[in-house]
Formats: sequence, structure tokens, C-alpha cells
Amino acid sequence: MGSRSSTSLQLFLLLLFLAFAVIAAGPNRGNGPRKSGKGNTQGGKKGGTIALGKGKGQGGKKGGAIAMPVGGGIPATGGKKGGANATPVAAGIPATGGNDIQTNFKGSWAIDNPNVGVAAMQFQLMPNNKAVWFDTTSLGPSARELGPPGNCPKNAEMGGKPDCFAHAIAYDVETGQSRTIYMDGEPWCSSGNLWPNGDLVATGGTRGGTRSVRMLSMSDPKANFVEKKDVLADKRWYSSNQVLEDGSAVIAGGRNAFSYEIVPPNKLEFPPKKFTLRFLQETTVPKKPGPGMFIENNLYPFMFLIPDGNIFLFANDRGIIFQPRTGAIVRQFPKLPGGARNYPPSGMAALLPLTVTPGNIHAEVVICGGNAQEAYQSVDSKHTKNKVFMPALRDCHRLTLTDRNSAWVKEQDMPSGRCMGDLLHLPNGDLLMLNGAHKGVAGWENAIDPNFTPILYQPNKPMGQRFKEMTPTNIARMYHSVAALIPDGKILVAGSNPHSKYLLKAEYPTELRVEKFSPHYLDPALNNVRPVIAPAPSDKVLKYGKEFKIVVKFNGGPVTPQDVKVTMYYPPFTTHGFSMNQRLLILPLKTVTNEMVTAVAPPSGKIAPPGYYILFVNFRGVPGKGIWVHID
Repeated sequence: MGSRSSTSLQLFLLLLFLAFAVIAAGPNRGNGPRKSGKGNTQGGKKGGTIALGKGKGQGGKKGGAIAMPVGGGIPATGGKKGGANATPVAAGIPATGGNDIQTNFKGSWAIDNPNVGVAAMQFQLMPNNKAVWFDTTSLGPSARELGPPGNCPKNAEMGGKPDCFAHAIAYDVETGQSRTIYMDGEPWCSSGNLWPNGDLVATGGTRGGTRSVRMLSMSDPKANFVEKKDVLADKRWYSSNQVLEDGSAVIAGGRNAFSYEIVPPNKLEFPPKKFTLRFLQETTVPKKPGPGMFIENNLYPFMFLIPDGNIFLFANDRGIIFQPRTGAIVRQFPKLPGGARNYPPSGMAALLPLTVTPGNIHAEVVICGGNAQEAYQSVDSKHTKNKVFMPALRDCHRLTLTDRNSAWVKEQDMPSGRCMGDLLHLPNGDLLMLNGAHKGVAGWENAIDPNFTPILYQPNKPMGQRFKEMTPTNIARMYHSVAALIPDGKILVAGSNPHSKYLLKAEYPTELRVEKFSPHYLDPALNNVRPVIAPAPSDKVLKYGKEFKIVVKFNGGPVTPQDVKVTMYYPPFTTHGFSMNQRLLILPLKTVTNEMVTAVAPPSGKIAPPGYYILFVNFRGVPGKGIWVHID
């Protein structure tokens, strides 16, 4: 009798212990403490993993995976072909992936085209996999004829003289082949974006192009730019564009343009309407007496559409949030210490990846590099005869845009100073810094000491572990250079012309070579685990808030939800180190099997403006080749 009582007591105590363990573990959704550092990070295998995505971190047991949540609380299915038991995951936690494969590969460089003939000042990847870039039309010949022989249209920007040279090309990012494009007017230091139908619209410029709108059709393989002059409400030279939730675009700033306007999609002619924005005048460093004695420090302002439909705008050393339809300023932020961040000191900025979750979506911006407020006048030939190339800034700062009580937070310093760099999203939620210089500012002959070394930026890792130097190039990419993520996951790099003409024999020549950089996740040793999307049977026309299916083969063995991350990337218009409209969305998942992923499209145009995106599937931090999708 006593033995039975002892056994019953032991069983009761065991059940009590298990119940207590379940209750204690439940609210934490994982094991282990959250790592220290700015932002919330994700635990993983011993030794550290590549931290992907944003949102709250989830710890894991030593060697264990991080459970990736599935939107709406509906369980994700994982496992072997034919389906497996669904794994329930708590609702409302971001689908961020974890358990990422480690690699020591620091990337590689390859020449994609040895001489494309036209320098890349302005750049846009189009949904037909043609990268369109163009240069100024008024400062003389390029290194490539327009063609065919004898085709020399009169150039109004050169006094009506015949111009036999090309100033724009369409470059096939898959083959490296290109064709010339005819441009009228002067798009020098202009801005642009994609229309929802995939056409490219370029706005502003200088001389005869300051108020122009020009369009290049995506569907016509032989298209030239079509230009309408005197359409914009203000002169737009060194302005920035941001696409809104309905596909229209805000164009803000420019030299002596303390205003913004909204340009509708799919139209070259429309009634102009200008909104005065005194903030742009307040952030402009005044011109000094004499011709061309501009300083400004707030051109090409950084702009980002945030989840409530308003716009964050940063110019020189401070930012605001404003309502684009009314011009009302919603919030003003304090000055960012350290120096000037916009043209010509030319720092870098990006909206960190947006993890799409029910309810409020966290939005955060990072700004890095640039130079001192006085850096331009210390080196530019109009201001001084004794050039001093001031060192570029190394600092970075982050700001949460969706928190009413947020303030600038000091981020880890970059390994080296950088101005005129590019800051790009990668398919797996990391970012990449490349191009630019260690000393000087933007402008002709205004910088030295190129920064050859790309930097991998992983914003969710612990402080002190967020930057990693990658394999350097040996080609200087400074003023008027560009970089862009393309569907195979590589980075296309082109341009660099710090001169007013094409100079092919100089310390820093006009650069006509095109490179591709393969980031860390393109380690050849990872090819056997790279997912492969089947484009034909996958859904490519997405509707806001609706589920869609991606037919994908996972080569790394049976998958579980924490292995998979689906991202959508909006291809930016890039010039002068700012990738306008760039955003990466991390989507919620419904089901994951070895043959198919069911994801949920972003809920509205405030999160994902209508148009074309590159969709990627990542397996444990390794992306496969992306496919183009359209959302509205």
C-alpha cells in the first residue's frame, strides 16, 4: 500500500513539474536570453549565425533552430515531399527565418563587360532584366556612337550641333549585351522611378531638362526616351523621388527648389501642383557670393514611404515626417550629430527590411557616412585653390520611424569612412555597402582615396558584430557610380566619372567597365542547398493581402518553417549614392513544404507601392534566383 502511494506521489510531482515547465516556457516562445545591442537579435547555433530580418529575437537551444512564425497564426507545414504534420506557430511574430548556414566566403568580383561605352550616372533596373543607365547630354561625346552609322541628331543642349554619340543604354543583366537609347533634353543629375506598369519615368535635370518628364517603355525592345518639357511645377536638379501607395511619386527638392510635387503614374502631361516645403530651405547651407558658389549639403534628400502612408525626409543633418497630400509636417526630429549626410558630402541611407505582420509594422531607417559640413568648400575648386580632402565619416545612426518617442540611436561605426557609397538590400535581409571614397565629397575632382572594400551590414546582430569587410575590388567607383541588386543575387556595379568630360587616361578615369560582385551567400559551396523557384507554375500576379503560391525546390533536404524566408524587393532608381524607392519586404508564410511555399502578399500600397518586385526564396540564409512579380 505504501509503495502505491509513493508511486502516485512521484507521478503527481512529475506532472506538476511538466505543467510548470510548459507554462514558464510559453510566453517566451523560445529558450535563452535576447542578445544585447541595438535592435532585437536572433539566437541560433553556437558560434553565431547570420541574423536575418527584423523584429523580436527568439532564442534557441545550443545548436537549435529558431522557429519562424507564420502569419495569422495558421500553422506552417514542413517536412518531406508529400507534406508533413503542420507545425503551429504563435500569431503576430515576424516570419524572419533562422538556423542560417555559415560561410567564410567574402564574395568575388568579375568583369561583366570590359567597355560599355557610356558612363552610369543614373540607373534603373527594369522588370525585363534590362538595366537602363544614362549620363549627361550637354558635356560632349561619350565613348560609344549612337548608331547606326550616320545617325547624328541635332543636340539642342550643344547649340544644335549634330551629336553622333550615345548618352543612354539598356544593358541586359543576364548576358552583358547592350543597346543604345536616344535621349532628348538634359537629364544630368535627374531622378526617377518605375511606373506600376514597369515603364521608367525620369524627372528633371538641368538646362533644358529641369522641368522635363521623360519615359522609357518596358514593352518595346527598341524604345527610346519620350520627353515632355516644362511639365513639372518646379525646377528639379538634384531632386529625389518616392513612389506612393497609388503609384504616383513625390519629387522633392533640388537646387533652389524648396518644394515638392506629386507626379501621377502613366502620364507625361498633367496639371502641375507645387507644395512649399520650408524645411528644405532651412536645411540648405546658403550660397556664398559669386557665380556657382553653392554649398547646400541637402541635395538628393533621402525619402522613404513609411507604413502609415506618410514620408520620412532627411536633408543635410535632420529629418521630418510629412503628409504628402497636404504638406503637413507630422513630426520633426532633432539634428543628427557628426556632419552632413546629403549631396555633396553624400552619405548613405536605407529603410531597413520591413517585416510584414498583422497590426503595426516596424519601420526603421539607418544613415551612415558623409562628411563634415565644411568638407565641400574645403575642396571644391570654386571655393578654394588649396584643396583639403577631408576624411569621410565612419559613423552610422538608426531611427525608428513608427515609434512616437524614438530618437536617433548611435549604431556601430563602419570599418572605414565612406562618402558617395551605395547602401543596398540583399535578398536575405542583410545589406551591402560599396563604392565611394575615403576622402572628399561629390563633385568633379573632389575626392581621392577610393574605398574598394564592400561591407556586409547585418543590422540585427549584436553590437560589435554588424559589419564585415568583404573582398575588395581594384576598380575605383567614386563620383557618378552606381550599384544594384539583380535577380540572380549578384550586385551589378558600373560608372564612376569624376570629370566634366570623358577622360580615359587619368588617375581616376571615366570608368566604362561593368562588374558583378557575388556576395557571401553565393559561395560555390552553397550551390547544393540553393532553392530553385519554378517561375511558370508560381503565382506572379499578386493582390494585396491575398495568399499566393511559390513552386520551389529545396535542395538542402527536408525543410521546416524556420528554414525559409520569402522576400520582395522593389528595384530602386539609383544616382549619386541614393537608391530611391528601395525597400525589402519580409512576407508572412502560411505553409512550407519541400515543393511549395504559400505566402501572404503585403496588405496595401502603403507597405508595397504597386508595381514590379523581385521575389526571392531563402533557405537558411541562402537565396535562390529571384523572379519578377507584380502587385496591386
